[in-house]
Amino acid sequence: MRWVESDDVRLAVFEEGDPGDPTIVLVHGYPDTHRVWDEVAERLRDRFHVVRYDVRGAGASTAPRHTGDYAFHRLAGDLAAVLDAIGKPRVHLVGHDWGSLQGWDAVSRPGVRDRIASFTSFGGPGLAQARHFMRHGRRRDVLAQAVRSWYIGAFRLPVLPELAWSTFMPRVLERSMRRDEGLEPRPGHPADTLRSDARNGLRLYRSNMGSDHSGGDVPDHVAVPVQLIEATRDPFVGPALPASLGEGVPRFWHRKIAAGHWVQRSHPDVIARMIAEFATHADGGAPTRSLRGARVEVGRKAFDGQLVVITGAGSGIGRATARAFAAHGAEVVCADLDREAAARTADGIAKDLGGTAHAVRVDVADTTQMEDFAGNIRTEYGVPDIVVNNAGIAVSGPFLDHSVDDWRRTLDVNLWGVIHGCRLFAAQMVERGEGGHIINIASLAAFVPSRLLPAYSTSKAAVKMLSDCLRAELAGQGIGVSVICPGFVSTPIAHNATYVGPDMRDSAEQGLARRGYPPERVAAHILRAVHRDQAVVPVNAEGKIGYALSRISPGALRRFARVTGVTRNPPFAR
Repeated sequence: MRWVESDDVRLAVFEEGDPGDPTIVLVHGYPDTHRVWDEVAERLRDRFHVVRYDVRGAGASTAPRHTGDYAFHRLAGDLAAVLDAIGKPRVHLVGHDWGSLQGWDAVSRPGVRDRIASFTSFGGPGLAQARHFMRHGRRRDVLAQAVRSWYIGAFRLPVLPELAWSTFMPRVLERSMRRDEGLEPRPGHPADTLRSDARNGLRLYRSNMGSDHSGGDVPDHVAVPVQLIEATRDPFVGPALPASLGEGVPRFWHRKIAAGHWVQRSHPDVIARMIAEFATHADGGAPTRSLRGARVEVGRKAFDGQLVVITGAGSGIGRATARAFAAHGAEVVCADLDREAAARTADGIAKDLGGTAHAVRVDVADTTQMEDFAGNIRTEYGVPDIVVNNAGIAVSGPFLDHSVDDWRRTLDVNLWGVIHGCRLFAAQMVERGEGGHIINIASLAAFVPSRLLPAYSTSKAAVKMLSDCLRAELAGQGIGVSVICPGFVSTPIAHNATYVGPDMRDSAEQGLARRGYPPERVAAHILRAVHRDQAVVPVNAEGKIGYALSRISPGALRRFARVTGVTRNPPFAR
């Protein structure tokens, strides 16, 4: 530790790593000290010169006497003094909570902003940005954020907040950390000086909130690259406010993580990686895939920069889905057992849409091939943002005519192929820590029994249940899971199916052709499911009617399945 003099205070400054490396300055929030960054600093110090300091009134730094001494221009002066002391012309600034508020002010303030190479913000907006949102945001969003920000008014009251922090509030803080984020107190956080830090820090609210120091509107001169990390479970910041912060910031990246307020403690690996990636990019390094996907620009397509992996992409729903994602800006990996069919899909995307697509052969039923496939995707293209487990086959005919091999092949592709895709790619998404989405293609047959599709229907029902279970498990990781259940769709599945017992190929193909429901419409439902994070998506009239009846009157569906004539055309999903 060393002392840095700044106007009327002495700041305790802590440095780690090689001073010759790029410098990252970590600024803590309220009522923390520099120790809240311990885990992140440990992960950054081998590659960066890491600088932390206790802000005025917190930790080892001294506290000024007057409330006005906590105004933003004083805080900016402290940051400038620290930058002078470390002797670096430009640094990468990272701020959490009130440290984030200070950062937004700094990147807009002449004399300081030119010394900042990049700014990473989480846990708090700039006051000018917050005021703009409160004035111009949708009324329901503004009201929701006002409810979340109740404490601001409470902290500006006289006497009572000091009394609360001197008595019961430290225990409340520790209990909420355990209950809401699973965090146990550790040496340094909460700090031994918590009570005095919290009382001193109340002046941040009283000096800046509602005063002229907060500025009138969104600054139009935030030229610094800004990375916003949105902790989607932060109880103090709703989703609408972060979505508005890119206004007036030409170089703006918005990334999300399913975590609470103290995300740097609960997810230090992810936060350290995000900070390092952004600092490296700002210094001229190539952006990672997740950074490319997080860039917010005018005219940006819905899935720009995102990587989508689709199995069974050589035809039908898989092909239509690959083209739909590519048309909306995604880079697509087209996987299929038929390498030439996958290549035709990828080539068509490049030729017709000007998009980027890759063709890969894989047998989804083969465990080793799928493990190699997932590993190669990660190595060559990165962790996918969206995975569509679409590959499927059908065997049609009575149960007693199905052989063991018919059952094994159907379950290996339709069920185990989905299990492999979910297991392997979900693990990658969880490790990356930035969420994602998994789409599993089931069928009307998942909930409507059929005399002619016992193996197919069983596999699709299992896919639906798997999706429901997985959705519950991965919700805590910010990963959505949707199961798509189409009815009759005009695809080659009837032509490619295996028929045991009576040969119904011609009637099945004709039935799907007469239905005239194109796979492109299913693809539109898939994109919508990702956008809205829908759980179960029945597609087209028969899909919706079947799903409704399965919930309202499953007995009617069982009776319906006994009628010979209604099962003449098997309800293939594609």
